[in-house]
Amino acid sequence: MQINKIDGDFSVCKVPDYSQVNLSAEFCFIGKTDEENSVVCLTEDVPNNVTECDNGWKAFRIQGVLDFSLIGILSEISTLLAENQIGIFAVSTYNTDYILTKYDNYDKAIRVLTDAGYME
Repeated sequence: MQINKIDGDFSVCKVPDYSQVNLSAEFCFIGKTDEENSVVCLTEDVPNNVTECDNGWKAFRIQGVLDFSLIGILSEISTLLAENQIGIFAVSTYNTDYILTKYDNYDKAIRVLTDAGYME
């Protein structure tokens, strides 16, 4: 399994609604529950109607389409990073998983993932 860096800075936001979210942006992850509307996007694409926003995230993509029958992929990677004191924010799509780390931990995460054979 290969993990690749994604260029750009990301933000994790809370919005009252999605009316100002650019759904055509290159990266736009939305989540809706009975308690909140969330958006994860490139910082340059943060909508104007955010009520809370946490900037300073960098992202990685687990390459390839992950079959739903595969078990423990995200758990394995998140455990490895947690053992090295690196917190994550994970987002999953139909095809794959994305892992975000705060900018302060980004270089360390690259070293840990490279040493474990996930990155070149």
